[in-house]
Amino acid sequence: MAADTGTAGPPAGDALATVEAGLDALETSAEPESSRLKDVAASVLPPIITIVLIIAVWQILYAAKIWPDWKLPGPSQVFSSLKDTFAHDDALGAVGHSIGHAAVGFGASVALGTPLGILVGRFKPVRAGIGPILSGLQSLPSVAWVPPALMFFGPSPAMLYSVVLLGAVPSIAVGVMSGLDQVPPLYLRVGHNIGARGLASVRHVLLPAALPGYLAGLRQGWAFAWRSLLASEIIVQSASLGHSLGFLLKNSQDGNDMSGAFAAIVLILAVGVAVNQLLFVPLERRVLKARGLA
Repeated sequence: MAADTGTAGPPAGDALATVEAGLDALETSAEPESSRLKDVAASVLPPIITIVLIIAVWQILYAAKIWPDWKLPGPSQVFSSLKDTFAHDDALGAVGHSIGHAAVGFGASVALGTPLGILVGRFKPVRAGIGPILSGLQSLPSVAWVPPALMFFGPSPAMLYSVVLLGAVPSIAVGVMSGLDQVPPLYLRVGHNIGARGLASVRHVLLPAALPGYLAGLRQGWAFAWRSLLASEIIVQSASLGHSLGFLLKNSQDGNDMSGAFAAIVLILAVGVAVNQLLFVPLERRVLKARGLA
């Protein structure tokens, strides 16, 4: 018996380390890490295929001559107008101007909406008072804020940012609340037992556990921010607001240039699709993979 005891296996800690190393090796060999290029291709190719199909249907409708050219221009006319816009250096300047405003407004919305969502999601009295208001603001069309913002701030960047904030902050806050609602209470108890309390609990337990819902709120918040910004740029025209995508679209309307209007819409859609596919989709995929959900 003594001999048998002396030849027992390695200690439990070493055995556990060996098992973990084997599992890590198995996971690495079974699921190799995909390259960044493949992730980008997986995000970009499906929208490109869809766009090609839309253009094909568009060309068929144009060839059928259901509407006159000034009402429904063909794809070639629109892309010719788009080419002229790039040739005159209007497109890149307008895109850069609008993206700059959107980035600042969205960043401020994240900075305000995240703590607001945590506050409303964690404290029941605050949620009872503010939660319904956030839901109502989320359903309110962002364009409704343009007239009062214009009267208050005048035709200035502050007007644009206020409309973006009022459109995006509620969506981000509601996304944080939804993510927090899905965090199992067991996580909080475990975090409390290991010393994660107060802000440490929010940083190390709540936000990481609520990350999928939070990302969904950020994606929706960006959509609201982009729509709010473009609505403001279309309605309000001023030299202080610069040459933007909304200005291009409004200018095409004033000139009864349907091809130019469609060209501006193509640029607006391109920015929206690019941000979603190159930023939010890979980020969401990485979070889901880390949790074994994708």
